Amino acid sequence: MSVYAGSNRQEHSRPTTQARVTAWLQNYGVYLAVVVLLLFNIAFTQNFLSAANFRTQLVQAAPVCIVALGMALVIGTEGIDLSVGSVMSVAAALVPLYLGAGPLMVIVVALIAGVASGLFSGFLVAQLGIQPIIATLALLVGGRGLALVIAHGQLVQLHNPDFLALGTGDVLGVPIMVLVAAVLSVLAGLLVRRTTFGRHLVAVGGNRPAATLAGLPVKRVLIGVYAMSGGLAAIAGVLSTARLAASDPNDLGLLMELSAITAVVVGGTPLTGGRVRVLGTVFGALLMQLVHATLIKHNLPDSAAQMVQAAIIVAAVYVARERSTR
Repeated sequence: MSVYAGSNRQEHSRPTTQARVTAWLQNYGVYLAVVVLLLFNIAFTQNFLSAANFRTQLVQAAPVCIVALGMALVIGTEGIDLSVGSVMSVAAALVPLYLGAGPLMVIVVALIAGVASGLFSGFLVAQLGIQPIIATLALLVGGRGLALVIAHGQLVQLHNPDFLALGTGDVLGVPIMVLVAAVLSVLAGLLVRRTTFGRHLVAVGGNRPAATLAGLPVKRVLIGVYAMSGGLAAIAGVLSTARLAASDPNDLGLLMELSAITAVVVGGTPLTGGRVRVLGTVFGALLMQLVHATLIKHNLPDSAAQMVQAAIIVAAVYVARERSTR
């Protein structure tokens, strides 16, 4: 009896083929999807291999990538930040007010506004115990309203060449927006993997009560990740405004929160927290951009891209759920 019982326990302890496939998909599925889409476009999309097209795809993915990095940190603590699009809108509204003092002043002011917004959300979550979706939903609504008040509801054309270079310029052939996104991605990866704050972040997301009992600075970590998310959203807002050569708080950042969440989830960061996949998030943003560009280039409407994006979210969440239940 004991021999059979022991063998049964060993069989149950071994991961099934389905479990191994599910784990592999969560860990590497986003990279495979990007490669498959690239190969498809190389074979069937005209002029896809041109340098101009690659530059366009990377530039369009950069703001989503930047915002998604902050979202990944928040989701790593088992939270969510729905306010990122509105923070981008506030940053855009502030640009014309401070552009006369130079691009650096614009960046500083927008960054302060973004971090302040994140600190407010973090305070609601950490100190008052309000659920993240409610705390950030309030700022999603109120933030865009504030942006419209600041801008008087008007679109403002921008002509400062130094500022516009942030969105259209390059360094050694690499677009500035892409370079900023790459640097921020490296910094986010180092933060998660090489710092005490990153280890605390993962611990808080994995088991908040245990982290509290262990004496970890749970509230400080929560406030910190929301502040970072707000700051990154503000940077994305400034860069997007420079690229558009116009401050448009009505439309800038609309649905950005959904794009960022999609990139994070598809990249393998679970919504249940306790893990942050920075490289996966970057590739998730690239995947979403490639999906959208592929459908558009093959004459499918934007609504089709949104439906495909919804299907990808469902698939990614299902894969994550299957793995967590095994």
